[in-house]
Amino acid sequence: MVEAGLAAGLAVALSYLRLWRMPQGGSVTLENIPLLIFSLRWGVKAGLGAGTVAGIIQLVLGGYVVHPVQAFLDYPGAFAALGLAATVRKPLWAGLTIGTVTRLICHVLSGVVFFGSYAPEGTNVWLYSTLYNGSFMVPNLIIAIVLTYLIWPRLKKI
Repeated sequence: MVEAGLAAGLAVALSYLRLWRMPQGGSVTLENIPLLIFSLRWGVKAGLGAGTVAGIIQLVLGGYVVHPVQAFLDYPGAFAALGLAATVRKPLWAGLTIGTVTRLICHVLSGVVFFGSYAPEGTNVWLYSTLYNGSFMVPNLIIAIVLTYLIWPRLKKI
């Protein structure tokens, strides 16, 4: 439980160190990494729990909410989804991709249902939401893969 709390807290702290910020929400950060690594170490159930806690903390500390379902999809649901990284532990990149893509799906659903009005006129809202959310989630995934491959061998020794 201590490690879960540390992973959730570190994820929230890292969310404030934005490498790139999108105009209508979403950022390139390092926030996924502690939750993904925790999930790989302790499994899906623990990863879902730590991710949910991190999402709730983010929501309480200043989440943007237009509807309760959107709040769930963009915060506890999206961060809990990172726990699914533990479904595939080898190769590491596959689990990291599963967790991150599942988080992306949560954001895309939220974008389609609640933020479709931001799409330029005539643009398919599914395409718009996928491209918008993918523009920060794909770099997050790439960074997570690179840093996890650097960190993971050291953690396996512990």
